[in-house]
Amino acid sequence: MPHLKLFFLLLSIFFTSSLAANVTYDRRSLIIGGQRKLLISASIHYPRSVPGMWPGLVKTAKEGGIDVIETYVFWNGHELSPDNYYFGGRYDLLKFVKIVQQARMYLILRVGPFVAAEWNFGGVPVWLHYVPGTVFRTNSEPFKYHMQKFMTLIVNIMKKEKLFASQGGPIILAQVENEYGDTERIYGDGGKPYAMWAANMALSQNIGVPWIMCQQYDAPDPVINTCNSFYCDQFTPNSPNKPKMWTENWPGWFKTFGAPDPHRPHEDIAFSVARFFQKGGSLQNYYMYHGGTNFGRTSGGPFITTSYDYNAPIDEYGLARLPKWGHLKELHRAIKSCEHVLLYGEPINLSLGPSQEVDVYTDSSGGCAAFISNVDEKEDKIIVFQNVSYHVPAWSVSILPDCKNVVFNTAKVGSQTSQVEMVPEELQPSLVPSNKDLKGLQWETFVEKAGIWGEADFVKNGFVDHINTTKDTTDYLWYTVSLTVGESENFLKEISQPVLLVESKGHALHAFVNQKLQGSASGNGSHSPFKFECPISLKAGKNDIALLSMTVGLQNAGPFYEWVGAGLTSVKIKGLNNGIMDLSTYTWTYKIGLQGEHLLIYKPEGSNSVKWLSTPEPPKQQPLTWYKAVVDPPSGNEPIGLDMVHMGKGLAWLNGEEIGRYWPRKSSIHDKCVQECDYRGKFMPNKCSTGCGEPTQRWYHVPRSWFKPSGNILVIFEEKGGDPTKIRFSRRKTTGVCALVSEDHPTYELESWHKDANENNKNKATIHLKCPENTHISSVKFASYGTPTGKCGSYSQGDCHDPNSASVVEKLCIRKNDCAIELAEKNFSKDLCPSTTKKLAVEAVCS
Repeated sequence: MPHLKLFFLLLSIFFTSSLAANVTYDRRSLIIGGQRKLLISASIHYPRSVPGMWPGLVKTAKEGGIDVIETYVFWNGHELSPDNYYFGGRYDLLKFVKIVQQARMYLILRVGPFVAAEWNFGGVPVWLHYVPGTVFRTNSEPFKYHMQKFMTLIVNIMKKEKLFASQGGPIILAQVENEYGDTERIYGDGGKPYAMWAANMALSQNIGVPWIMCQQYDAPDPVINTCNSFYCDQFTPNSPNKPKMWTENWPGWFKTFGAPDPHRPHEDIAFSVARFFQKGGSLQNYYMYHGGTNFGRTSGGPFITTSYDYNAPIDEYGLARLPKWGHLKELHRAIKSCEHVLLYGEPINLSLGPSQEVDVYTDSSGGCAAFISNVDEKEDKIIVFQNVSYHVPAWSVSILPDCKNVVFNTAKVGSQTSQVEMVPEELQPSLVPSNKDLKGLQWETFVEKAGIWGEADFVKNGFVDHINTTKDTTDYLWYTVSLTVGESENFLKEISQPVLLVESKGHALHAFVNQKLQGSASGNGSHSPFKFECPISLKAGKNDIALLSMTVGLQNAGPFYEWVGAGLTSVKIKGLNNGIMDLSTYTWTYKIGLQGEHLLIYKPEGSNSVKWLSTPEPPKQQPLTWYKAVVDPPSGNEPIGLDMVHMGKGLAWLNGEEIGRYWPRKSSIHDKCVQECDYRGKFMPNKCSTGCGEPTQRWYHVPRSWFKPSGNILVIFEEKGGDPTKIRFSRRKTTGVCALVSEDHPTYELESWHKDANENNKNKATIHLKCPENTHISSVKFASYGTPTGKCGSYSQGDCHDPNSASVVEKLCIRKNDCAIELAEKNFSKDLCPSTTKKLAVEAVCS
């Protein structure tokens, strides 16, 4: 047996070493195992989903043509207090990296450890701010000490498990710091020395793969500086010996509570990627490819929503967002078909008009690839290249892997669109012993006291900073004061009311007088401070004023961001006999957090630490109320969202797991929203917004893996009042699929494409439809071959229409999971509308 063990040990060592790949670079690309590589990467942040989702997310990314998974490392999720580390649950970094490895994909590890990322405090632990002498991200010895200690810890964990490519693992690049170049000068004399120290400290880790610094214009050799933007085709590295790499291409944008929902058109994303590779790029990463969820209190901003969907190719719930995912998959295949000539050939640029150009790559073996671009924002163009005319839509790129045949155009979308709905279900009571006699869902409640519960934490003249006081252990801080009102006050005899005037650094506030909610106020994602003016009900004698100050995620970026505070700065009352009363210098009594939080009543083990009240009908529109119900999981296997549109603001948990902050705050009807988004022209976050006048976030992701077969404890803390009887689970379900393809859609099958492709082996344009697993196409709602118009869900027939369209599609697709409909004479009339370029539009139902 010892000999057998030795044999397997030697076999393991041989297998690991055989996988080991030397990763270097030259001016053109990364070189892995001696080969230049053209790489397409996808950001998926491990704590923004759950371990049960990771294999599926990685699989969907790989199916979408992704080579590399990129993730940050989230310092404040791992080092909860000095030297107190956590790597379990959503923070099991090793498990995530090994799932990527098992998928035979590469990984980029952005250690940072400052990450920004719309993540609470930019990923840096809050406790570090209170280590004496610490200033973040500058030549501050305490900061550098803790940063190096954490980075060394992460590197050593990866080394121990042989996860760097030089050891046979998947990690081909690592990143230190993050987007520091734009703020370096603001840190004065400490800026550049810190940046150089960070680079040299990273290099000293000897990981055997290159280091990168994004948006770091002075990154020292051999560290590679990379680009983050919506467009990086014009980016040039700071050395001619470094490859052109794009670490963040934003395929959407984040959301803030109370703002509209931003979207980036898939045609524009594809355009930006094609332009990048046209202009010599070799590695491009989507930030985000799957955005996921800011569970618990992890969102930053402030005011970043719990959803971090990002309008990404894989949605928050783990479903491929179509057509975005499919259109980019086709783009990746087209680019990959040019890989060798792009990396080993030399480009020639030909100007073909004021906004039109072609970049031609040729290599020594006779290979040729061309990218024809039309960056005109309005006009399609006919571009003549090598004596052949090509129709190139405005703001698009055509890819020709043989310099002759177009296999992909960024503006021509042929992949299907999915119709996704949130299908509501009543919360079902769980048939557990405590519920067995109930006929419906039973809510139990516990009501917090407005103000000081238990003993006060401290008393102080004037105000304290909210964050310095809570140190982010909670969102909540009570500021309380008592006020005596004389019986001679005029307002007691008149109809008028005194008015409370509050000024706050942020983020939100609920004002209570004598245990009754008077009003609420907050800042927003672009401006945290706010002023609040509200009539209040005072009585003769003693009045207790309790102001609940709240944070909604901490600042996550910007120079000296850790010094940005929150909480009250001024409290006054006007409308009294003596004019305005300034309470700002009064003696205030403080309490950190909520009683229910302190007693952990949202966790199963802490649930019995308070007396819950059961009533046939739960109280509605009641502030400071905890609600608890025992529920069954929703039916089916689709992803689940918790519908909180009828609640006010608060926190939610399932079985002690943090769903996160909920706040169905509506955006203004006066915000800029669009019905139809024109993909042409440069994208900015507010260009293509939707949802004006609607809640920024209505549904809150509850991972399926958090549910037990029965006896699930759902806990809600409602701050200002809502109707818990209208809370629903909703299943995220694909109910239909659509596609619209033109006869002139690029149709070469890239798997069989070769440099001798010609019109004879060109396939007919084809619509491909596919329903989710275990479902099939049950009916065809619309089908028209001819000149149909509109978009998915609202197609209409044009003047030209083949009356047999529906029957053809039904014959090919009904009762099938997927089908293909060729725009060919065997299916449709060849004599229909001669000299017209025809299209086929189909909308089908999945059941």
